[in-house]
Amino acid sequence: MAFWQTLLIHIVATAATVTIVLSVFYWLILKPFLNRKVEQLIAATDQLEPKVRAGVKQGVSESLKELPDTAAKESTRQFLRFGSDLFENGLSSFLGTAEDLARRSNGRERPRNQS
Repeated sequence: MAFWQTLLIHIVATAATVTIVLSVFYWLILKPFLNRKVEQLIAATDQLEPKVRAGVKQGVSESLKELPDTAAKESTRQFLRFGSDLFENGLSSFLGTAEDLARRSNGRERPRNQS
């Protein structure tokens, strides 16, 4: 047998052996292990979600009980006012109008004397 034939037989035999060993390892050991871990994670998330939801509900209800009614109404009113201003004026409610920007830039360049 020629050297290249022997070398080719060794390469094919090695590739087949490695493929078979890795396939058996994956199907018999790794895949069942990963399936068990995924099932454990799913079970943990199924148990965790109701606990988190109950904790959030309890925390929100406790914080609302501690707030006086006027504070909750006033903060809601301010939030609604801010939202309507933002909706009506867009970013100019944050930045101001063009006249405000011009006044601010002029005020920075020439400081006013308060005498």
